[in-house]
Formats: sequence, C-alpha cells, structure tokens
Amino acid sequence: MTGEWWMFLILSFMAVSGAVLMIQLSKVIHMILALVLTFVSIAGLYFMLAAEFIAVVQLLIYSGAVTIIMLFGIMLTNKMDGSETKRRSLWKKGLVLVGVVLFAVILFIGIQPLDFGAAGALKGDNTKLIGQALYSHWIIPFELASVLLLAALVGAVVLAKKEGGANES
Repeated sequence: MTGEWWMFLILSFMAVSGAVLMIQLSKVIHMILALVLTFVSIAGLYFMLAAEFIAVVQLLIYSGAVTIIMLFGIMLTNKMDGSETKRRSLWKKGLVLVGVVLFAVILFIGIQPLDFGAAGALKGDNTKLIGQALYSHWIIPFELASVLLLAALVGAVVLAKKEGGANES
C-alpha cells in the first residue's frame, strides 16, 4: 500500500463521514460544517487526480461561496434552532449501519479493478488547456452562462427588494 492509497482512503472516509454527519446532526450550523468537510475532502480527491483546476474551483465555489450563501440564508430566516422532530435512535443506528455496509461494498467493487498509475499520464498544464478551450471553442456557451447568472442575480435582488418593501408598509 502506497501513500497515495492511504491518502485516498483518508479523504474518502472524510467525505463520507461529512455526508453522514450532515444527515445525522440536528443543528443546521453543524450540518453546514459537516458539508464543508465533505466539500474539502472531495477537493483533496481532485488534487490527487491531478485535476488542480477542478479542485480549486471546488474549494472556491462550493466550500466558500455556497456555504456562505447557505449560512446567510439560515441567519436571515432565523431557522437556527434545533427544534426538529427526534427520530428513534434504533432507526438511526440501523440506517447508519446499512449506509456503512453499502459504502464498503461499493468501494470494494469500484476500486478493485482500478489502476492508479494512470493518473500520472495526465498533461501537467491542464489549467492552461482548460482556459484555451474555454475561450476559443466554448466561448459562446461560456458567455451565455455568464448572462444567465447575471439575470438570476438581478432577479434575486428584485425579489428581495419587493419582499423588503412589503414588510415595511
């Protein structure tokens, strides 16, 4: 077993642990922190695959921006209390056990035939290649996506302004 194998096992365990914790925790803030753990460990897996651009995007977009937006949404709606219905403890433990067994079986079946030596054959400067492809061959879809995101941002501001004005009058 190499160091890469151990790092993969650690990162995958962290990703699955964060996902299971997010489902099991009762406070919303703790759930978001568990989600951040999952996002960061997935970014680590991307780094191991020599996909540094995707890993940095994962860290910036998901671990940073999406988490902050979720925190703002929770704080603005005052849903921070942990007053959720309590499930039966035995039911939770059974679900966790089934999830762990399924994860172990899928991990064993999925990883057994893989050859981890193929990751070294990737080109070293893939960020430059992604940029060249994005701004040459895919420029129209890229610009359309940016216009769509801008329209969504303007729409969100308009909706938020209407809701704020309705509360004041």
